[in-house]
Amino acid sequence: MATPSIAANAYASLAKLTDPSALTKGAAGAASGGGQNFGDMLKSAVSALNKTTQNSDMQTQAAAAGKANIVDVVTAVAESEVAIDTLVSVRDKMISAYEEIMKMPI
Repeated sequence: MATPSIAANAYASLAKLTDPSALTKGAAGAASGGGQNFGDMLKSAVSALNKTTQNSDMQTQAAAAGKANIVDVVTAVAESEVAIDTLVSVRDKMISAYEEIMKMPI
């Protein structure tokens, strides 16, 4: 079960990705040749998700070996679950936006 602090951390990470001020800075930077594009933003989000799931796996293996606290294991698994759910929600919104764009008349 996800705790409020885990959910807050996941949503804070998502808020960093969708920060409007960062987007305007990125658009200005992209116009001048620098800045982070959308593909790089997605790559960093997937990379963060990968790190979270690897931490969850390491905690689970440590618990199986009897070297980890069960609270740490549950916390890591819950963080991983929230991160995956957040990324799936973003993916669904991107697909929905793409479908709306494809419905637009030329």
